[in-house]
Amino acid sequence: MLENLPANTLPRLLRRTTLSAIAVGVVAFFVAIFVAPPLAALGVALGVGLAILNLRFLDSQAANVELRGEQSTKAVRRQIGGKTTLRLAGVTVLILGAVFLNAPLGIGIVSGLVLYQIVFVMNVLRVMANQGGM
Repeated sequence: MLENLPANTLPRLLRRTTLSAIAVGVVAFFVAIFVAPPLAALGVALGVGLAILNLRFLDSQAANVELRGEQSTKAVRRQIGGKTTLRLAGVTVLILGAVFLNAPLGIGIVSGLVLYQIVFVMNVLRVMANQGGM
């Protein structure tokens, strides 16, 4: 569905998602301070930060993909997929380590990542509705 959007829509969507995620993360941080252990609040902030960092890495990686003539989508996926898989594995190891060391911190990180994904999906749905794609 996103491939049907105008070219200038995606950078605005990513910027809006980042700013929205920061706002939601700040609210979630303060809610977690009052409801959960303080390390859970720190975890929420770290989770949102990791999600934003991952998006930035993916954006720069996609910008560096070399398109050579009539390159298949399989080759492009292979270029992007390897580093993305390594990043996902690294974040997974980090989260599992945090959960084993301090459960509230690890759960907070996962919560921050989930919050970011919810904000991303909501922004995509909003853009699609505004473009008449839904």
